Amino acid sequence: MDALTNFLYTLSYVLIPLASAIVLHEYAHGWVANYFGDSTAKSLGRLTLNPLPHIDLVGSILVPLSLIFLFPGGFLFGWAKPVPIDPRKLYNPKRDMAFVAAAGPAMNLFLAMVSSALLYVFLVMDPTIQHNWPPQPGVQPRQDLLGMLLVPLAAMALFSVVINTLLFAFNLLPIPPLDGSRIMTSILPLRPALALARLEPYGMLIILGLFMVDPYVPIISTIIGTVFHVMTSTLLAPMIS
Repeated sequence: MDALTNFLYTLSYVLIPLASAIVLHEYAHGWVANYFGDSTAKSLGRLTLNPLPHIDLVGSILVPLSLIFLFPGGFLFGWAKPVPIDPRKLYNPKRDMAFVAAAGPAMNLFLAMVSSALLYVFLVMDPTIQHNWPPQPGVQPRQDLLGMLLVPLAAMALFSVVINTLLFAFNLLPIPPLDGSRIMTSILPLRPALALARLEPYGMLIILGLFMVDPYVPIISTIIGTVFHVMTSTLLAPMIS
């Protein structure tokens, strides 16, 4: 029962930041592609802020819920259905694809910055709320109106910073099919770009393999952890100084 209670409490303030992060990430890809001439996402109804067309059963539901249940308050990750992009329709496929790929991580960076600013505003309004987040089962919630509003909002803003910085760092890894590899493919000379593109069918296996060996050779955790630490330390500095 305690595990289920913790799961439901965590879900209540993580669901909105996670859904916003992954949906807006994909929306940004589609919007920039449409701006540069590829209307594929728009014509298929994927250029929308409605989360339903973007939901992936595994990445948007099963994986995040499993992580919340197994590691409440710990590592959280998820993904949406990739927005369909047809590089052939872009005005300048090699150049424009870099902008399309970078749009997703750029959106996560923007969301992290906005969430950090909102969190700062909430703390200015009531500095004591940092002693009440995240809400914990069995702990008496604030009964005053300001506290009932600001505590969950502050918790969501804090988790939005965490989720978006993680997505930003992970998606910039130069491994297909992540956004970082598509940016690299666009800016590298033809021969190395083709060599990187040929890894696409094996990209998820490479990522899975790196995660499996990470406890022994911490490559991914070092890269993502470094970026995550620098970003969160910078974004949250006004709140912890």
